[in-house]
Amino acid sequence: MKLSQFDFELSQDRIARNPVKWRDECKLMVLHKDTGEIEHRQFKDIIDYFGKGDRFVLNDTKVFPARLFGKKEKTGADIMVFLLRELNKEQKLWDVIVDPARKIRIGNKLYFGEDESMVAEVIDNTTSRGRTLRFLYDGSYEEFKEALFALGETPVPEWVKERPEPSDTENFQTIFAANEGAVSVPAAGLHFSRELFNRMILKDIEKTFITVHMGVGHFREVDVEDLSKHRMDGERMIISEKAASEINSTKKSGGKICAVGITVIRSLETYVTTNKEIRANDIWTNKFIFPPYEFSIPDAIVTNFHLPVSTMLMAVAAFGGYEKVMKAYESALENDYRFGPYGDAMLII
Repeated sequence: MKLSQFDFELSQDRIARNPVKWRDECKLMVLHKDTGEIEHRQFKDIIDYFGKGDRFVLNDTKVFPARLFGKKEKTGADIMVFLLRELNKEQKLWDVIVDPARKIRIGNKLYFGEDESMVAEVIDNTTSRGRTLRFLYDGSYEEFKEALFALGETPVPEWVKERPEPSDTENFQTIFAANEGAVSVPAAGLHFSRELFNRMILKDIEKTFITVHMGVGHFREVDVEDLSKHRMDGERMIISEKAASEINSTKKSGGKICAVGITVIRSLETYVTTNKEIRANDIWTNKFIFPPYEFSIPDAIVTNFHLPVSTMLMAVAAFGGYEKVMKAYESALENDYRFGPYGDAMLII
């Protein structure tokens, strides 16, 4: 398929700047992929479509304060550093994006904090925008990590809001976040509340957690018309023996697997055996899902409403069917659904 097939007009006022007051009371569009039927519900109604023996698979990654603002040595020029992932604890090495990148070179020192007490040195240029930084800090690793994260801010995408607010520290995190490492929240998981989890227990609907440290690759602009030539950034995915066993057992017994979010979808589809089972693993995945694609594991998916020409929209269209999903997006625009990580949700069954 072509990039232009996923383009549509989306005005800025359709992007949600903040979540609804109660996580599970956003709008929920239900798309029946076989018939194309669309229902308009509230998210807390999602359990009406599942029962005993069905299983939700959720991503328990935890977002860290990845965006830092600092100064370049000598010139004092303002710079933004976006922490992507920690490369080496002992040497305090981080893979980062620097903006503006043009004048940041190997050997430059960058200063952070009002007193400029946090210093980093550029030691490698990995891409046109990427860098490797070595932070120069004399204290313990725990003290360094605490000081570094105290300087950072919640990485709410700038197309959602220019700068995060104090409430985003809690809002831009799922209630089940446990394993630190994500630079963006797995947004489909934001709609789950403790009350909804309790109601799932009453209906004997099971939950399994995997960890996928969501990166910025989902938000990078696709710059090729032929989608087969696009290359996704890698994300670390961790599926435990327990999680793999639970998912495989549910599939064997005829229960439905509902994948919550694009990170979960691509992880479940990254390594599937000939018997359509998944295996425990701790690997990096750069799987890119777009139509046409035959799914092996999920029977249903939960997702938010995504931006035009985004890789996340492409994955949704692969599951729900291109024409049905694009018609559902037309319905979303006509019925005032909100887009983005703080927006409304879609269930495809």
